[in-house]
Amino acid sequence: MLAPDEPGLFVARLEAIGAPYMVTGATAAILYGQPRVTNDLDVVISLDDPARGALLRAFPETDFYVPPESVIRVEQARPQRGHFNLIHHESGYKADIYLAGTDPLHAWALPRRRRVRWDDTLEMSVASPEYVVLRKLEFFREGRSSKHPADIRAICETTGVDESTIAPWLERMGLADLWRELRPE
Repeated sequence: MLAPDEPGLFVARLEAIGAPYMVTGATAAILYGQPRVTNDLDVVISLDDPARGALLRAFPETDFYVPPESVIRVEQARPQRGHFNLIHHESGYKADIYLAGTDPLHAWALPRRRRVRWDDTLEMSVASPEYVVLRKLEFFREGRSSKHPADIRAICETTGVDESTIAPWLERMGLADLWRELRPE
């Protein structure tokens, strides 16, 4: 489980940037499912050039490891799977930043993100449970980590997933059989 202040190290600054973002991965699974341990914050962000400058200003190098702007530019140029890390020096807590690029699933999911309260002081944009389940199915297919099926089941049982919403994506992504295998009855 995350300490209450760990997501806040990054979320308040992401909010200030003003670019569309959504927390996903284990943090979203915790919010929609059940508590578990995670070592980082996964974030998808739509980062254009002005937002890149705002991001660099929002995460000062005195407090965070931030890759050089040239590295972020290279990652921005990728149509899919652009990625970099931000690391808080004092705590070692890390944010994996995934760039929306032209990924069609990101384009579908960003407008569907939800505002979710993490604690008494922090509200953040979080990917929909449908997006989280789709990505976790994809990551399970790629790496077979047991945490993904457990997260999927917990999300389905605790929050629920609109199957009619994900059905076209399951087919498009070749995940329909895996979904039938893993979804709770």
